[in-house]
Amino acid sequence: MQEGKKVVNFGKINSNIDLPNLIEIQLKSYEWFLQQNGTKRKNEGLQAVFEEIFPIESPHEDVVLEFINYDIGKPKYSELECKERDVTYAAPLKATIRLIRKDTMEVREQTVYMGDVPLMTRRGTFIINGAERVVVNQLHRSPGIFFFFEDVERIYNARVIPDRGSWLEFEMDSKGHIIARIDRKKKFPATLLVKALGFESNEEITKLFYDTHIIKLKTEEDFDALNGKRVARDVVSKETGEIVIEVGDRINIDSIDRLKEEKVKEVEVINFPNNKEDSFLSSTMEFENDFIKKNLKIEAGHEFSNSELALLTIHAIMRPGEPTNLENAKAELERLFFNPRTYSLSSVGRYKINNKFGFLEKSEVLTKDDIIATVRYILYLIAEAEGYECEVTDSEGNKKKKFVTTIVDDIDHLGNRRVRSVGELIMNQIKVGFQRMERVIKERMTIQDLDVITPQALISIKPISAVINEFFGSSQLSQFMDQTNPLAELTHKRRLNALGPGGLSRERAGFEVRDVHPSHYGRMCPIETPEGPNIGLIVSLSTFGRINEFGFLETPYRVVENGRVTDKIQYLTADIEDDYFIAQANALLDENGNFKGTLIPCRNRGNFPYKKPKEIQYMDVSPNQVFSVSTGLIPFLEHDDANRALMGSNMQRQAVPLMVEEAPLVGTGMEKYAAYDSGVLLISDRGGEVVYVDADTVKVKTSSDAIDEYKLMKFKRTNQGTCFNQKPVVKAGQKIKTGDVLADGPATDSGRLALGKNILVAFMPWMGYNFEDAILISERLIEEDVYTSIHIEQFEVEARETKLGREVITRDIPNLSEKAFRDLDADGVVRVGAYVLPDDILVGKVTPKGEQDLTPEYKLLHSIFGEKAREVRDTSLRVPNGVEGIVVDVKRFSRENGDELAPGVEELVKVYIADKRKISVGDKMAGRHGNKGVISKIVPRYDLPYLPDGTPVDIVLNPLSVPSRMNLGQLLETELGWAAGELNYLAETPIFDGAKESDIRDCLRKAGLPEDSKSVLYDGRSGEPFEDTVMVGQVYMLKLAHMVDDKIHARSTGPYSLVTQQPLGGKAQFGGQRLGEMEVWALEAYGAAYTLQELLTVKSDDMLGRARIYEAIVKGINTTSPGIPESFNVLIQELRGLALDVRIFDDKGDEISLSEWSEGFSKSKRRIKIDSLENV
Repeated sequence: MQEGKKVVNFGKINSNIDLPNLIEIQLKSYEWFLQQNGTKRKNEGLQAVFEEIFPIESPHEDVVLEFINYDIGKPKYSELECKERDVTYAAPLKATIRLIRKDTMEVREQTVYMGDVPLMTRRGTFIINGAERVVVNQLHRSPGIFFFFEDVERIYNARVIPDRGSWLEFEMDSKGHIIARIDRKKKFPATLLVKALGFESNEEITKLFYDTHIIKLKTEEDFDALNGKRVARDVVSKETGEIVIEVGDRINIDSIDRLKEEKVKEVEVINFPNNKEDSFLSSTMEFENDFIKKNLKIEAGHEFSNSELALLTIHAIMRPGEPTNLENAKAELERLFFNPRTYSLSSVGRYKINNKFGFLEKSEVLTKDDIIATVRYILYLIAEAEGYECEVTDSEGNKKKKFVTTIVDDIDHLGNRRVRSVGELIMNQIKVGFQRMERVIKERMTIQDLDVITPQALISIKPISAVINEFFGSSQLSQFMDQTNPLAELTHKRRLNALGPGGLSRERAGFEVRDVHPSHYGRMCPIETPEGPNIGLIVSLSTFGRINEFGFLETPYRVVENGRVTDKIQYLTADIEDDYFIAQANALLDENGNFKGTLIPCRNRGNFPYKKPKEIQYMDVSPNQVFSVSTGLIPFLEHDDANRALMGSNMQRQAVPLMVEEAPLVGTGMEKYAAYDSGVLLISDRGGEVVYVDADTVKVKTSSDAIDEYKLMKFKRTNQGTCFNQKPVVKAGQKIKTGDVLADGPATDSGRLALGKNILVAFMPWMGYNFEDAILISERLIEEDVYTSIHIEQFEVEARETKLGREVITRDIPNLSEKAFRDLDADGVVRVGAYVLPDDILVGKVTPKGEQDLTPEYKLLHSIFGEKAREVRDTSLRVPNGVEGIVVDVKRFSRENGDELAPGVEELVKVYIADKRKISVGDKMAGRHGNKGVISKIVPRYDLPYLPDGTPVDIVLNPLSVPSRMNLGQLLETELGWAAGELNYLAETPIFDGAKESDIRDCLRKAGLPEDSKSVLYDGRSGEPFEDTVMVGQVYMLKLAHMVDDKIHARSTGPYSLVTQQPLGGKAQFGGQRLGEMEVWALEAYGAAYTLQELLTVKSDDMLGRARIYEAIVKGINTTSPGIPESFNVLIQELRGLALDVRIFDDKGDEISLSEWSEGFSKSKRRIKIDSLENV
């Protein structure tokens, strides 16, 4: 324990912002959804779902259901009871619904039960069927309008991506047309869609996309200036009325002569962006005419305007085979983009579009302006123009000019990716349930009698309950919580996942989407991500990162005004941040907050320019803000290679909580925040004085003389089988404040995260035992329980009602010795405190066998002795292979006592076994810098190298494991740890702002230790000093969840596969080692024919052979040659299944009958005689 130790912080940067609540992302999101305590609720979350679905009108328009409000009740069981009973921690959702009959205007109001809604615990988790689960945040592409440049085809395209509804795409094609597509269906000219919006003439359309100007034709120079220009309006002959030059046509020498002939006074021409003349629009308009002729058949005598023709053509493309008329065509276009029930950009999509085009639109469906602006934007991108000026109306109705910058979007930029948190994910699911319920209600409205109809009779809650259960039970984003230690728990709640429904898939995700992006800075950790197929797709939220109302990640910055850094904090999203120059957190400042120096290193997008202080707008709040909590716990991270830091941050989550915790001598200052927000500590709700403390309870007397009683969790099993145990850290009489720590949880020490132990290390080879990352440890670590951990396994048994009778939990089990019952109570359940070994009975249970017609004698016995005489089978719960330990708890539930049990279950018994595991050879250990290894040898302390004062080292690591891995942080930690241990304080060295080499040397000097942390070591076996000095110090090592006890496995005989009769695979199935084709090649290469034959037959699927060889081994005699493998039989039957006549002959040419062989096998199996061991 490190209680009461002085803390020395080596940080130099004072961050003027406190760390946020690290699980706020979960708590806020679910509160947004549920609005549990709201009287006047906002139109968001569950309230928004109700308001979107209701009012529901019957198909005959004679009845309306209206929603008034909803209420969340109280949960039936507490969190602890839900875990014990395997039920969901949920509360009833009740809605007040009003039914109105339109003919009589009669109103019936009723409170309707709408199902149970799972509640979130204070720790940000859900308890579903007794197991704690976390809903992880999903990272997905934001709705909006995005512009891309395809490198290969060298074309621009635009995608209008809604939150719900049809996709609309625009792109250039190889012929110079601008093409549109709806839902990846047939391509059509973009101008066709624009005309369908109500624009009639080509002239109108041209002016929508390009600026124009009028050239007055007075002099010859004016006519010359026209050459090469394109016309923005038809030039019409005043005399004849015919079109001289069509809109979009290019003016050449001939057309100039024609203009002179017709005495045209002025011509309106197009101002092309960037003065780059193109024919995209005009060629698209020409293509449009041909396209309509090809795709639309108009009956004679029908006259349509250009706009109507466009509508009809789009309908013909989207709905081939359906009758095309104007009404259908208008309805189809409305359904595709302009109907809120079928199309939604969501508030996020609208926000993105408004930002891009400078609009102030509020509608969540597409508008004409959105489509026009999209096509215009593409034309300006093609021309490589910086942007265009457009007229927008502000919130007060004033028109003003705005410059729209045209740039290609980066889809991996965090301005274009947003987070769906738990509240939004559940809202989307519940919306689906409500839509299904709406359909049921409408059906019932037409069937039921209006005189007796009630809201409760109309509403079916099954669809709602079904989607809630499906989401929490089987969604890819609802995950079984990683509860190995508090850090694993905390990180799981802060995870961002790009997979899942509506996200990416592992197979299709390329390199770009996985890569670190400049916009991740301060929002997503560039280091913490899994190794393997999910790399870059599952990431972690940065320490200070948060999610704004639109779901975009934002990070805080200090505001810089005129070169002076203020204490104002502003949160910026990635797209807004791109416009500013941001200084680093370690930039030098004077006492007034002004930058020191004339040029300051900054960050802008992915570049690092030097700027004058007055050109800088923001400054980072802390070096810690770039990284996640887990990465922020690695001291001297700045001296580690990123690949090893990744391993270090991931392996900390796998550290097993130890029996006696110890905070690290060298930390980063994040330990207390991580432990506090993880939810494993017992925190005081109110201040006061501690009046009573024991192992189970803490009582606090508050200022109002009330007594607050806090119950501690003792030896509870976590999801991963580690031990959750709380220990009080306060004493009676101690004064406490609100939010103070009352008790430590697992892997915490005095309110600090304590995942491992500080031990004395020497970096040196030792007899080859630490070759290739192997680890050598001292016997002291076993004797003194330094790395001993407690693991709890849960076993349960159900007594069911079967067709043959009821199963009974009893001590009365047939054919067992008295020794088997030594630890069972009168009911046949094991007593708490018993030490159990594999195959011991935990709960005695008998199941009735099928009863035959009983003889009169048997009936007499049955009536005298009752159950005894009945035929029963022993189906007791036994300790599985490889498990042993002490029974720490037994829970019994029965239907008789009123407990809720699954259908058919009469009684349920749960037994918890705690296993104390000392560290052993084969266990995996790791430091915080990715320095992992497996224990190869445990050495007596008198054989280990020792210091000049006689202290033996605890662990010997290979020095060759450091240079190539480039994780030098472990060396600096070792040095500072030695000094901190000697000087009896805890060192805090924040990442990128920690102790320098000079600081460490000072500490070593003060502690009276060698400044280079190298000491003479003596060989424990010979007593002689080693040739050279050795790096020695205190290192913080973790014991990981990959323990040898869980992995070691051996099999002689065991279960076989039903069809192939080959041994099963895997430890869980008590399977054998796989002998695959490559292993066969190896044996063939050595010519080991008999070994190979034996492995492929009697050790595998030669059923008769293996029975014989077993008997031969038991009786100690030699065996003969093998028989026919069962898989050969399977092959023959499969070939026969293909209608092939397959026969088998022996070496003499006689046919072998497999059916006779199998009959012979059956007889032989019943009794294999020792004198008939020759092959069949």
